[in-house]
Amino acid sequence: MLVYLICYGAGMLFASSAHYCMSGISLILAALYLYFYDYRKSGNPLHLRGLFSAFWVGGQGLSCMKLSRLQTDWDFVTWACFFVALTAFWTVYELAERRFAKKESEPAATGAAAPAGKESGYSLGLFTAIILLTLVSLAAFILEAVVLGYVPFFVRGVPHAYSYFHISGVHYFTVSCVLVPSMTAVLFVTEKKLSMGKKIVALIATLVALSIPILCVSRFQLIFAVILAVLTFMQVSGIKKIRYLFMAAAALVPLYIILSIARSHDVEYLNGIFEMKNLNTPIFITQPYMYIANNYDNFNCLVEQLPAHTYGIKGLFPLWALTGLKFLKPELVSFPLYTTKEELTTVTLFYDAYYDFGIAGVFFFAAVLGLFSAWLMRRASRRGNPFWQVFYGQAALYFMLSFFTTWYSNPTTWFYFAATGAAAVYVEIIKRAQIKSSKNHLTDVK
Repeated sequence: MLVYLICYGAGMLFASSAHYCMSGISLILAALYLYFYDYRKSGNPLHLRGLFSAFWVGGQGLSCMKLSRLQTDWDFVTWACFFVALTAFWTVYELAERRFAKKESEPAATGAAAPAGKESGYSLGLFTAIILLTLVSLAAFILEAVVLGYVPFFVRGVPHAYSYFHISGVHYFTVSCVLVPSMTAVLFVTEKKLSMGKKIVALIATLVALSIPILCVSRFQLIFAVILAVLTFMQVSGIKKIRYLFMAAAALVPLYIILSIARSHDVEYLNGIFEMKNLNTPIFITQPYMYIANNYDNFNCLVEQLPAHTYGIKGLFPLWALTGLKFLKPELVSFPLYTTKEELTTVTLFYDAYYDFGIAGVFFFAAVLGLFSAWLMRRASRRGNPFWQVFYGQAALYFMLSFFTTWYSNPTTWFYFAATGAAAVYVEIIKRAQIKSSKNHLTDVK
């Protein structure tokens, strides 16, 4: 942490004297150091604390470079919140990891799944869950298309066509397709004796699942599905090569461009929104930069403009949404979003934590995430239900995208968790039923 403290202090000093690039470089170096610290210690490139440190601090470093006219100098409270978020997460994780290690006799977990060897016995349940989830998602998509009267991919000249492609309650089931590729990855890795017929059907289901975000022109859902599948594959197989993530990202580039065109997001439209200081900055640099950097400036807008905290009401949005209370009491969800620009609505992981309780909320939420990460890494390292690896993949992806949205006060995140949990329970029941049936059969034979 000493290196981080030095780099963070340097970043603040450089920023205060308008040496923005140096400020950003200081924090990016800190992010790399923190990531490789956990990587070297654990041997796991998907170490949850390492991923959070790299992407949270690294994203902040990019934002500090102030390449857009939308970006301004941060309030001291903003700097304090970003610092507290990392130190609380890092410290609580360290303490929890040591505590868990003392309570168990085996070596400290690195988060690596046990290599696939013998058949796990979850084959039938996994295969059925893949088919069921794909059919449910496809049915929900067709229902939305019929009721709303259009498919976003085939609409031209409407940049926000996907934003309107929602039927309340139904769309959660539509986007649950993003879990299918990761479930297929688990099936193929853990079930070595899977028949060719089931493999083909599972692959078809995966292609159908991937086609839904394409037809919805949802670049984010497509990226989420592919990267989650890669992370889950790396976790469950034990083959953890970072190049797999770069290969997946490269494969997504042409699809991303096609979906950008389908959403009528041309270069002029995007450059007009992002307001880069250097008008000659290529769009393939501008777009990812602003999708990362501006979120930290949105947090600063919140710090500077928020008149009063909401004391838990904002962060409990998933409860109001999933229970339907938001329709009965709209005041529960009618809070303004403080951003640099109306079109740029993405925010950081800690936006709602500050909205509710200020810097104390950021500290508490980061501490809870640190404790959760330490527990999940230890739990996922054991043999057992393969859906623990899907949970791990989701957590890893949320930390990699900690600069993007609030995640845990997003109802879709909790719907994904619920769907993953339901599938985990289902495959466990199927496996135990098979074991019981096998024992009864042996008893009858005897």
